[in-house]
Parts: sequence; C-alpha cells; structure tokens
Amino acid sequence: MNRTAVLKHLGSTCLTAAFLVSGAASAANFSFTGNFNDHNNVQLFNFSVGAPSNVTLRTFSYAGGVNSAGVTIARGGFDPILALFNSTGALVNQNDDGGSNVPADSVTGAHFDTFLQSVLGTGNYTVSVMDFANFAVGPNLSNGFTNGALSPGFIDATGNQRDNHWAFDVLNVNSAVVTNPVPEPESYAMMLAGLGLLGFIARRRKSQDA
Repeated sequence: MNRTAVLKHLGSTCLTAAFLVSGAASAANFSFTGNFNDHNNVQLFNFSVGAPSNVTLRTFSYAGGVNSAGVTIARGGFDPILALFNSTGALVNQNDDGGSNVPADSVTGAHFDTFLQSVLGTGNYTVSVMDFANFAVGPNLSNGFTNGALSPGFIDATGNQRDNHWAFDVLNVNSAVVTNPVPEPESYAMMLAGLGLLGFIARRRKSQDA
C-alpha cells in the first residue's frame, strides 16, 4: 500500500496512569489507558532507563487482558502500532503485531496487540502509540507519521468494528509519563496569531507611553 508521509499533530486523549514497582530497586512498571478522538491520533510517552535494561513495551487494547497494574482491560480496542525513538528522536524500532507474545482476540482471532522487548541503554526514550496503518515515517520523530489509518470508524484489517480505547504498558524502566499533545495545525496557527496580536498591542502601548 502506498502511503503519503505527512507531519501530523498528536491527538488529545483521556488518560489514566498507574505504576507498579518491580523487584529491581530502581525499575518500575507503568500502565496507561486512554481514548483517541480521531483514528489518526498519535499518543506519545517519554520514559527513562537508569541502566541497561530489558524493557518491554506492549498494548492490551485489541484483545484485552490484565495490565501490570492489575487492571482488567476490555477487548475491542483498535489495532495499535508502536514506534520507539531514542533521546535524539531517531527511530529505534517499530512494532505492528505482537504475534505469539500477545493473546488472540476472541472475535477476530487476530494477534494485533503490540509487543516490543529489547535491551535499551541508559537514557531517555519516546514511544508512540497509534492506530494501524498510521506508521512512523522515520528516520526521526520529526518526520511525523503516515496519517494512514484504515478507517475513521476504527475498523481493522479484518473488517471488524473496533472502538477508540487503548491500554499501554512500559515495563522495567525508571520513569514513564504521557506527553502533552501538540496542538492541531489550525490551533497552533491561531495560537501564533494570538501571540503576535499581544506583541503588537504591547509595542503600541509602549510607543504611546514614550
């Protein structure tokens, strides 16, 4: 499938987060849940690794399951993709389907949740969660995403109707947080226009007071 790469905004989400401290003194497991407002939304997370560690990134939203915080996640969410970036924003890896590492959905039989496990060095990382087939363009986060999700109604590749919820775990890291979404292009333009207007008013008042 040919996809046009476009730099896109991050979607706003409704988020909850919890963490469970693991056996390692400095490492912890973090669980996040939320909802997409649009099928081309992208949610970013920042996490840090204090020492070389075997880090696991995985979703539960497609087939459901119990996350690291002990919360049961319902099946039925969209088909997720994740992309991992290092501290410079370079794409490290990308995962679409977790295969045998994730359960099969009870309706479609598909193993469409993500699972990415690798030894990561000390440092800070960014990981994105998005709906199939909205892949990271690479080689850098700044290159954006393909904006290629299959359907505005969250219908997956099997033709099955899904919903907009996701659940995501970041395991064996020192910290993990949800990042604030970047404003939509229209909102960003309005914000810049507003800042320009405030600057103009301030300069005008200054000239009148002189």
